[in-house]
Amino acid sequence: MVGMNILSLESISKQFADHPLLEQVTFGLEAGERVGVVGVNGSGKTTLLRIVAGAETPDSGRVSAARNLRIAYLPQNPQLNPQLTVLEQIFQGDTPEIRLLRVYEQAAAALAAAPHDPELQATTAELVSQMDAADAWGLEQDARTTLSKLGIGDLNAHIGTLSGGQRKRVAMASALISPADLLILDEPTNHIDIDTVAWLESFLSRSSAALLLVTHDRYFLDRVVTRMLEIDRAQVYSYPANYSRFLEMKAARAEQQAADEARRQTILRKELAWLRRGAQARTTKQQARIDRIATLQADAPAAQASNLDISVGARRIGKRVIELQHVGKHFGSRTLLQNLDISISPRDRLGIIGPNGSGKTTLLNLLAGRLAPDSGTIVVGETVHMAYYDQESAGLDDTQRVIDYVKEAAELVRTGEGALITAAQMLDRFLFPPATHYTPIARLSGGERRRLYLLRTLLAAPNVLLLDEPTNDLDIQTLAVLEDYLDEFPGALITVSHDRYFLDRTAERLLVFDGAGGVAEQPGNYSAYAERQQLESAKATSPKPPVPKAASTSANPPPVRPRKLSFKEARELHELEETIPQLEAEQARLQHAIGAAASDYQLLQQLTAALDQTSRALETAFERWSVLAEIAESSGT
Repeated sequence: MVGMNILSLESISKQFADHPLLEQVTFGLEAGERVGVVGVNGSGKTTLLRIVAGAETPDSGRVSAARNLRIAYLPQNPQLNPQLTVLEQIFQGDTPEIRLLRVYEQAAAALAAAPHDPELQATTAELVSQMDAADAWGLEQDARTTLSKLGIGDLNAHIGTLSGGQRKRVAMASALISPADLLILDEPTNHIDIDTVAWLESFLSRSSAALLLVTHDRYFLDRVVTRMLEIDRAQVYSYPANYSRFLEMKAARAEQQAADEARRQTILRKELAWLRRGAQARTTKQQARIDRIATLQADAPAAQASNLDISVGARRIGKRVIELQHVGKHFGSRTLLQNLDISISPRDRLGIIGPNGSGKTTLLNLLAGRLAPDSGTIVVGETVHMAYYDQESAGLDDTQRVIDYVKEAAELVRTGEGALITAAQMLDRFLFPPATHYTPIARLSGGERRRLYLLRTLLAAPNVLLLDEPTNDLDIQTLAVLEDYLDEFPGALITVSHDRYFLDRTAERLLVFDGAGGVAEQPGNYSAYAERQQLESAKATSPKPPVPKAASTSANPPPVRPRKLSFKEARELHELEETIPQLEAEQARLQHAIGAAASDYQLLQQLTAALDQTSRALETAFERWSVLAEIAESSGT
C-alpha cells in the first residue's frame, strides 16, 4: 500500500480578493506518508488543507482522490454542536463504524432509562450483534482512551460548557479515532500540554494513515513527518525530509539560486557591453544574440519575500522586579497555587510548564494584576513596565482597522536602534503591506491577528514581558525572529508554553506545575529538565545492581598500563584519516546537488537517500576514529 498515490492536486489555483494564495499548484500524496506544511501566516496553509479535505473548492484545477478514500479532518477552528455531549460529538463521524457506534450508544442510553422495555432490549441485542460482527468495540474503547489522553475526563459534559481549548481537543479526538486513509490536522499542537504533544507524536508515528498537517512545533515536525511542503509566494515546494533536513535543503536551494543569479548577471553584463558597442542586428546570428539578452533580462528571479523586523525599544529596568511571597489561589474547591515564593530578577528567563488547567495562566494573570491572590503578597518594582501577550488576544476589535489599532498605541514608534518611525512603517516591518493597513481586523487570518497583537504588545516598550502560549497560530518564520528578539530583550521574560523548541530557546529556568497546587523550580531549559526526568524514571524502574565482590586488600594496586594500538588498528586509524575528508567532500557535493535539483522530485529522493547513507558512513567513521585516536593518544603512539 505504501508508495501508492491516494490523492493528487493538479494545477490548483486559489485567490482571495486580489491576493493569490495558490497558483498552479501540483503535487500528490502517497499512502502512509507523513507530510508537514509550512509557510508564513496568510500564505495559504489552511486553505491548502481545506482544499485537500474537500471543505473548500479551488478557483481552478482538479483534486483527484483514490476510490473510497476515507479522510478525517481537524480544522483550525472546529465548529461543534454545543447541545451535544462529548461522547455524542465524538460519534458524529460518517464512516459505517462510527454510524453503528452512534446508534448503539443512543440505544444503550434509552435502555438504561427504560431497562424493562422489551422492544429496546431486542434492538440493543441486535446492535450488540452488529457491533460484534463489525469488531467496533475496540473503536469505542479507543475513543474513551483518546479523550482521556487529551485531557477530557467528563464524557457527559455538553460541548457548550467547554473552553475553546477543550473543544479543540474533542474535535481532535473525533478525527483521530475515525477510521481514515488520510488524516488532515490543522495546528493540532495548539491548546495541548507538553505530555499530550509527546503522546500525539507517538500516536501519529504508529498510525498507518497518511498524514497532512500544519504545525509550528519544530520538534514535532522533526519527529513525525517524512516530507515537507513549503508555500512561498503562491507556489508549493516539496522536500523529501523532516524539518531539520528541510532547512538544510532549503538553504542549499537558496545558495544554488544565488549562484545561478550571479552567473546570469555576469553573462548579462557581458552581453549588454557587446550590445552597447553598437552591434547591429543585421544577421540571424546577431539577432539570436540580442534575443538571448532579452531572455536573460526577462529571466530575473522572483522578488524575495520580506523578512519580519522586530525592532522595538524597551525601557530601563531597576534591580527590583517582582517578588511573590506565600502566594495562594483557589477556584472553588480547586487549589491552583499554594504558598508560592518566586523572585523575578531584571534579566530573568522563566519558562512555565504543566498540565492543562493546572494554574499556569492564572499565575500570569496574578503577575499582570488581572487577578488578586487569595493569600500572600505580590510586590512589583517601581520601574517595571509590564506587557502581557495573552492567549485570547485581548483588546482586538474585529471592526477596527489594522492601522487604527496600532495608532491607538502609538502614532510614532521608537525602534531598538533609537529611531522614530510611523505606525505605518512599523506595520510594514511586521509584514503588513500598505494594502492591508485599512483592512478590518476581522478579515485577517488567525496567524495575522496574532502577529498584529504581538506588535501592539511590544509597542508598549515593556521591560517585563509575559507570554502566554506565544507559539499558538504564529508561523515558524515569525517565531524564529521573535526568538532572536527575545535573545536580546533587555528585561525579564516569563513564558507559558507547550512548545519544547521555544522553551529551549528562551528559558533558563522552569516552574513546573503539578496540577495540585504545587510548583517546583528547575534549573535550565526544557530539554535539560526532560533529560533529568528520564534519568530519574530509569533509576526508579531499573533493577538494583548486584553486590560487588570484595575488593583487593592491597594498599597499592599495580597501575593499569595503557594499551597500545595493534598493527591492524593503527592501519585502520590511518585509513580513517584519509576516508573522513573524502566522505565530507561527498557530503558537500550531494548537498550542492540537492539544491540544484529542487524542482525534480524523483532526483531529490535519490540524492537525499545518497546523502543519508554518506552522512551515516561519516558519523560511523568519526566515532571509530575517536575511539582509536584516544587509545593512540593515551599510549603515546
